[in-house]
Amino acid sequence: MSNIPETGRTRRVTIRLVVLQILVLSLLATLGGRLWYLQIRNASVYTAKATGNHIREVVEPAVRGEILDASGRILAGNETRLVVSVSRTSLLQQKDGGKAVLGRLADVLGMPAKDVQEKVRLCDAKTPQPCWNGSPYQPIPVTKEATTQQAMQIMERREDFPGVTAQPTAVRRYTGAEGANMAQVLGYLSPVTDDEVSKTADKSGLDRYLPADQIGRAGLESVYDRDLRGTAGITQLAVDNLGRVIGTAGTAAPQTGNNLVTSIDARVQKVVEDNLAQAIADARNTFDKVTNRNYEADSGAAVVMDVHTGRIVAMASAPTYDPNLWVGGISGKDYQSLTSKDSNFPLLNRAIQGQSAPGSTFKVISTTAAVEAGYPLDGTYACPKSVTIGGREFKNFESESFGSITLERALEVSCDTVFYGLANDQWLKDGGIKPKKDPGDWFFKTAHQFGLGAKTGIDLPAEVTGRVPDRQWKQSFYDNNKDAWCKQAAQGGNSFSDQIAKENCVDGYQMRAGDAVNFAIGQGDTLVTPVQMARIYSALANGGTFYRPTIAKAVISPSGDLVREIAPHEDAKFPGDQKLLSYINQATAGVITSGTAAWKFAGAGWPQDKIELHAKTGTAEVEGKQTTSWLTTYSKDYAVVMTISQGGTGSGGSGDAVRRIYQALYGVDDKGTIDNGKALLPAPQAELPKFNADGTAIVKPAAYTVDPAPAGAAPAAVTPAGLDAVQDGPAPASAFLDPPQPTDRPAPGTAADAALEPNRGPGRGRA
Repeated sequence: MSNIPETGRTRRVTIRLVVLQILVLSLLATLGGRLWYLQIRNASVYTAKATGNHIREVVEPAVRGEILDASGRILAGNETRLVVSVSRTSLLQQKDGGKAVLGRLADVLGMPAKDVQEKVRLCDAKTPQPCWNGSPYQPIPVTKEATTQQAMQIMERREDFPGVTAQPTAVRRYTGAEGANMAQVLGYLSPVTDDEVSKTADKSGLDRYLPADQIGRAGLESVYDRDLRGTAGITQLAVDNLGRVIGTAGTAAPQTGNNLVTSIDARVQKVVEDNLAQAIADARNTFDKVTNRNYEADSGAAVVMDVHTGRIVAMASAPTYDPNLWVGGISGKDYQSLTSKDSNFPLLNRAIQGQSAPGSTFKVISTTAAVEAGYPLDGTYACPKSVTIGGREFKNFESESFGSITLERALEVSCDTVFYGLANDQWLKDGGIKPKKDPGDWFFKTAHQFGLGAKTGIDLPAEVTGRVPDRQWKQSFYDNNKDAWCKQAAQGGNSFSDQIAKENCVDGYQMRAGDAVNFAIGQGDTLVTPVQMARIYSALANGGTFYRPTIAKAVISPSGDLVREIAPHEDAKFPGDQKLLSYINQATAGVITSGTAAWKFAGAGWPQDKIELHAKTGTAEVEGKQTTSWLTTYSKDYAVVMTISQGGTGSGGSGDAVRRIYQALYGVDDKGTIDNGKALLPAPQAELPKFNADGTAIVKPAAYTVDPAPAGAAPAAVTPAGLDAVQDGPAPASAFLDPPQPTDRPAPGTAADAALEPNRGPGRGRA
């Protein structure tokens, strides 16, 4: 008799069928739930997306706002060019795909038919440039250089050119107002990338990048891009499933960007650029007795700052370039020339990115540090021709000896040995090689209080910090370089670099006596930027307030109304008292009358009794290079700082140029006579320019153009174009954050990066 049920099913089969039924029911329930979620719960979302698939956007770029100088002169504006564009939508509706139209268009424009066809094809992974990388529904520009006659031929024969338009379009233009170049300050524009468009696709307004957008990549164009860019106009086209246009779904008109008023005076900017170029040219014709060749004077920078606000009146960097090279897209050849070592990297703004040892201009900080550490302000200090510290001889410039002198006289004649002695004594008090638990470190502490080793917060991108080589930096530098030093030391070489490597391999983290005394005269591993020094000397001039440097003064609407004013911002105060500040002011005035700069100012006829100037010279030595010229000066109104890499002594390399800048500002001729009618800017301009009803600025005519050449010499015909020949080659109340580093910025360790920081070496300061 069989045990199998009549149904033929065993218990095992039954269990399997039940499990299968449960699994099927679960899958059906899951599918049903998902369908409910998509079709009912989120129906509106997917309906909107489906509808969006039938909407295509055509973008009309907004007119970019202008950048103006303090008087309303246009520094970066727009010019109208005739742009010929082609609509792919219209071409595809023609029987031959628009081939005949493109052929006729090529004949009118005088272009090869192949070039025109390539410009309007769409880019993809297999299509090389030239091609169109934007929306296929966007009119594609074929040329931005059409003539009036060509435009008329196209527009008068519309039946022969369906889908082709020729219309005036605003294109960026850097005007060179009053002959000023300002390339590194203004910056430049370039198209948005596909990645930028994708990342902002779900945003709106100024937060969204559109394929036709041009955005700021450097300078003011970058920092104030949101203010200047405006909002593009968008026309939404309804299309069918084949991509054919069937109607218009909506239109939003473009909104012009706001204008930016700066504190730059274009006339002063021109004077500063010309005199920096002239100083570089003069240095290249000056024989260097140390290296037995002319000075290379490979680069330089100059800054004019309003001491009462921190606003920049002029900022020049050399070598420079024509910013209009970027308009309409820079060519590969031009880009290569701007980023090659042979050109010495003119894209760099040496006023905020060039860093070098400050030499004796640092001594105002060392004087403050010494007094704050307890050394008497009215005391006298030995100034021998040399001192021996740690078994090494440290000399004065040209081994001069001034006997026992005051700190004031030490600043006037730039006596190194006075500061060597002070720094060494303080180093010993701090414990020397075996420092106390909490060393005073007065010289390093004071340098930080003066704002060194940190960004000033100027409203320009990619500012560098400089360097204060204190104990923390020494340890960090040692940790990062110990292996390389020890490897070099093991090779047994005898060069200066090998000897340094041997020392550093053992105890490179230690603050040695040589480090301390070199720091006191602005040498060794110390690095500063010109804008940092301008800020420091402005504080000496204004009573002790460190202002954040700014270039922008206000944002103005297209109609001329104030959107927001960018007010001066106080960051810190002078660490000493007013007695010390007055003492330093007296000493720096003495530099002009009887000190190291006297031969370029008092000796050259400067009317010191009528317009008091203050100065400190600096000649920084760098291992393997010629000396760097520094001249830091100020009046009651302005701080003027100039530096020339491998340009000679402080006063010798920069003295004449800085004096001529002051002559232009105050209307002083070479005999010392003051003519207020010829003064470019006898006092900083505080008020904003006035605007007409149509939003254009009311510009007062320039009263005076100064000749930067010395008396009796031919004027220096140095224009923005000529400069290249001479040089070879939005929250303002907080510190400005750098945008992502553009592709033209040098990567660390590259030749361009090395151009910003000279070789390390012990060196010594000179006047």
